[in-house]
Amino acid sequence: VQLVESGGGLVQPGGSLRLSCVASELTFNFNRYSMGWFRQAPGKEREAISCIARAAYKYDYSDSVNGRFAIARNNPKNTTYLQMNNLKPDDTAVYYCAAKVAVDREYCPRTESGVDHWGKGILVTVSS
Repeated sequence: VQLVESGGGLVQPGGSLRLSCVASELTFNFNRYSMGWFRQAPGKEREAISCIARAAYKYDYSDSVNGRFAIARNNPKNTTYLQMNNLKPDDTAVYYCAAKVAVDREYCPRTESGVDHWGKGILVTVSS
């Protein structure tokens, strides 16, 4: 299964971007997976920033993005989104999409542990 991120790029501070993550295989049962977004800034470890459960009303954010980012999923399109608003230079990083099989419909992956599939990552640069 391949997860493909898109929507990254260069944006000025205060600007917005929307990242998308699509599971490319038509046989991928997106409904079985909880989804997460992670990022890795230059010289830093990868960190979890947001997740959404199979039950889309369950989601979570790291303190660093809470109130600025919004996660969503569209199961028929095998896609998860990350709307990023009021971007800051500290948000500059490679952003990764992750999928984890979850029996519990309300499980939200907040760590890298047990992630089943990763995207290759997409660069977001926030700079004037």
